[in-house]
Amino acid sequence: MERILIVEDDLAVQRSLKRLFEPEGYEVDLRADGKSALEAFRAAPPTAIVLDLRLPALSGKDVCREIKRENPGLPIVVLSATTDVADKVLLLELGADDYVTKPFSPKELLARVRAVIRRTHTPHLPDAVTFDAISVDFGKMQITREDYPVTLTAQEFKILKFFVQNAERVISREELLQVLGYQNYPSTRTIDNHILKLRQKLEKDSANPVHFRTVHGVGYKFVP
Repeated sequence: MERILIVEDDLAVQRSLKRLFEPEGYEVDLRADGKSALEAFRAAPPTAIVLDLRLPALSGKDVCREIKRENPGLPIVVLSATTDVADKVLLLELGADDYVTKPFSPKELLARVRAVIRRTHTPHLPDAVTFDAISVDFGKMQITREDYPVTLTAQEFKILKFFVQNAERVISREELLQVLGYQNYPSTRTIDNHILKLRQKLEKDSANPVHFRTVHGVGYKFVP
């Protein structure tokens, strides 16, 4: 059974989250402070962690930083009372896979936890891939096109990596927004702009893409 470690010092929220996850087939481990959360994580790493930021003994940011240092692939969804964009960016830089702002919709939280679990259980990413005249070295984060270096932004590279992991699968714009760590973004046009840039940099003819295909009404599909 998949296990969710919930780190939250509010007993009412604890009970609410336990009622949310258990009927969905998850085992729930409740912890009320950062120190005991780290102990639980080290004793038996969970499938995912739901982490409140304001905790006694050790802050949620410190817990997130330490867990990601020891286990970078373990998905963490942060519960944050702040709506400050700078704080949200900091959380993503610390390694949080997603965040939900309090007060939150239980269904939205459940969907986001499922999404980060699904993303971290994608097929193994090869060290390098090639398609047409494009060569991608994921370890070195280097890309060449006909032996000439190609520069991608961090977000473009993140999308490319996710596409390669999910080749031939149709991926919605909303899922790609989650891959980039955006929440409640006002428009999915930001994804369209990233795809346009990838086409311009990696397709032979960006107006007639072969690899980064649009699936009308749904999203995009990567075909090697």
